[in-house]
Amino acid sequence: MGTIRTERVSELKETILIVDDERGIVDMMSTYFSPQYEVLTAYSGEEAIQKTEKQPDLILLDINMPGIDGLTVCQTIREHITCPILFLTARMESADKISGFQAGADDYIVKPFDLDELAARIAAHLRREQRRHSQSIVRFFGELAVDYSARTVTIHGEPAALSKREFDILELLSLNAGQVFDRERIYETVWGIDGDGSSDTVMEHIRKIRAKLAAHTLHSYIETVWGCGYKWNA
Repeated sequence: MGTIRTERVSELKETILIVDDERGIVDMMSTYFSPQYEVLTAYSGEEAIQKTEKQPDLILLDINMPGIDGLTVCQTIREHITCPILFLTARMESADKISGFQAGADDYIVKPFDLDELAARIAAHLRREQRRHSQSIVRFFGELAVDYSARTVTIHGEPAALSKREFDILELLSLNAGQVFDRERIYETVWGIDGDGSSDTVMEHIRKIRAKLAAHTLHSYIETVWGCGYKWNA
């Protein structure tokens, strides 16, 4: 009898980039955060810009650095980097903070700082990013909810199981509520211009969608506009 081989897959760590021209501060933070995160380090603005190619999940960025300072780094990368950027600085003036936020920073950590507090700030920003990326695009039409990210339809909390093509049609109509689509346009949009069928199949798919929705609600969400096509009746 053969043996079943199992492999343990380690959970991927999030990556943070620490940027400061004071090596002692970088080394201290790197040692502190390494057990929890993948840590990248940079000791100048130029090096920081290069390291952002590795797509970190969060950047700790000192403002006062020789050469390219933190504000310039932030302005340079912000167009291409969406992750949270936390400024590290000894400055405490309101004008400096405003400049930092205008440059694209998400938070402002004043030196000297407590590492535990900094860790809590980092964790909070990363959680916020996770929520932002995992948010579903959902629309509600009375008792019916369409989750376009998960590609699911529920009515009164009960799922209506649609096939891929059926959901594609419902998605097209519901995202354009009130707009009339003829069969040819629905077919070209859902199947593509290279589809090898005909627009007649749209009628059959809409019949199936209606039947599945009717199992949960009396409301007719897909309305026939005679001689023209179909529209979503919200």
